[in-house]
Amino acid sequence: MIQYNPKSWFSLIFDRYSRYVLRLMTPLLSFIGGFTLVVCFLVLDVFKIEFEGTIAFHSILGVILGLFLVLRTNTAYDRWWEGRKLWGALVNDSRQLAIKIDTFLPKDATEDREYFRRMIPNVSFAIKEHLRDSIMIGEMDLINDEIKQKIIDSKHRPNMLNRLLYQRVVKCQKEGKLSSEHLFILDKEIKGFTDIVGACERIKTTPIPYSYSMYIKKFLFVYAITMPVTFLWQLRYWSVPVIMLAFYFLISIELIAEEIEDPFGRDINDLPLDEISVKIKSNVSEILK
Repeated sequence: MIQYNPKSWFSLIFDRYSRYVLRLMTPLLSFIGGFTLVVCFLVLDVFKIEFEGTIAFHSILGVILGLFLVLRTNTAYDRWWEGRKLWGALVNDSRQLAIKIDTFLPKDATEDREYFRRMIPNVSFAIKEHLRDSIMIGEMDLINDEIKQKIIDSKHRPNMLNRLLYQRVVKCQKEGKLSSEHLFILDKEIKGFTDIVGACERIKTTPIPYSYSMYIKKFLFVYAITMPVTFLWQLRYWSVPVIMLAFYFLISIELIAEEIEDPFGRDINDLPLDEISVKIKSNVSEILK
């Protein structure tokens, strides 16, 4: 995710990300510019049609298109923000579980304390890679080869890590290191890990409905290729840069929505899952050091 100063107008206006978006849209902008140029040439120089253009048609379409784009952007941002809240909850649950483990376990239970110190942060790394459809486990701090093999063999690694945490908590309870009340109290945070990964999976596997995404793109395209009717006779060949500029801003909104609607990837505006996972590891290690 891009880190920036929202009060620095100059750097935001001329930021390199704008150039990245411009390069991404170059084929579309070239098509619209070329199409408008051909229309201007045919109407003004070949057929020499004289007509007073009207903005009434595009005024009505513009209102409808604006409503579509607002809804599209809001829907995408809601998904991005919900993902951020879920990962904020993951940070809090990881810290709280480590604090409770540190409080409940006897100080001489060094092996168990080391187990939780190394295994709790693995949950965030496993969820991160699971959401990115990755099988990488190099970031995880696994205890031994047996646990490593269990993680490798599992199809849903966050579930396997939650299972291992539950098993260790129950083992400590049976050995008398934790009471039944402690077991009940620790259940909340471990169960929270499962709730969080399930909610993140819901966001990832439920895209914007196909028909909605398809029609808004068609609407943008139709709006753009009919814009010469509005500007042609007033601006003549100046219609080409004016229409390209208007098309640039309209398509930019759609591209931003496409990028942030899946917030768990590696795009430039996606959530900083790597940094959050490292923060969780640092916090838990400090608590259970």
